[in-house]
Amino acid sequence: MTKTKSSFWQRMGFHDWFLKREIEYTTHQTQPLTTDEIYQYIVDKFENSIKELSFANRIVFFHEYIVCFNQEDYNQFTQNKNGIFGLIVQESVKKFYDILNQEIQNGKTVAPSSNKWVFRFVAHPEYLRGDKSLIGKLMPGSTQPKNENLRITFIPRQTGIAETFDVNPELLDGFIFYSDGYYEVAYDNHLMSPDHSVTSVNGKVVARLETIIPDREYAGKKIEYFMKDKEITVSGKDENKEQSNIFRIPSEWVNTPHLKIRYDDKDDSFYLASYGEKTIVNETQIPSSNHNDLKWVRLPLNSRIVLNGIVGVNIFKS
Repeated sequence: MTKTKSSFWQRMGFHDWFLKREIEYTTHQTQPLTTDEIYQYIVDKFENSIKELSFANRIVFFHEYIVCFNQEDYNQFTQNKNGIFGLIVQESVKKFYDILNQEIQNGKTVAPSSNKWVFRFVAHPEYLRGDKSLIGKLMPGSTQPKNENLRITFIPRQTGIAETFDVNPELLDGFIFYSDGYYEVAYDNHLMSPDHSVTSVNGKVVARLETIIPDREYAGKKIEYFMKDKEITVSGKDENKEQSNIFRIPSEWVNTPHLKIRYDDKDDSFYLASYGEKTIVNETQIPSSNHNDLKWVRLPLNSRIVLNGIVGVNIFKS
């Protein structure tokens, strides 16, 4: 008598479990999946989790995503497009933060249930080409950084002198690749905007500014600012005013104040005037201004601003 050998999925008890979890499982042949379909599918499930789990004024969402495909589709991504899953994860998490920031601007409270995002891409033996399913989990855990630090020694090219300092391991583990189909991304709370009480331009955020500064206490951390006023000031470490129209960059390399940025809704354009020692926009130095004579120059969107040759600031349209 011939004994039928059970599959790995059947022995583990996952055979029926996966098929029952997702109503999109089909019995007809469909086209192979594309990267854009997978990306949009994950984002849609993230938004659905917010709708299903959130309550009162608190936004709750899944942190772990198990995404299942047909075996051929899975092989197509892991063999012919090796590394594409990692790019999908990066773009998905970036979109997650955009959605959460919008919730914050609407006055909601965003408090993560975990200190990381987890993605698992797997294949099911009975899925057809184009089939997909997703299981989401809250994955509760501590959102506090680990206490233990790593001792890092490096030699800057500018000085040639070795320096040693502590680095939180999570700064180095922003993106972790363990094996085919498994990814972890540390939850970065610095991407969130805590300020949602400011009167905005036409009721919305018009631009987002971001920077990473070289000062040791902020090493590896991205600082974001959402422009909600028609005119803002970008200032340095010595700035002591706390106003919605001041973007304070806590670095000794930034003058106090350093520059102004204004938005003209008539032509939907941005303009910049510099007080600092040196300001470069897209590799062109900007003429210095004083408070009585502002020299405004047009600031293209998606521009790269460099302050005193050290601190880079990017501006993006929201």
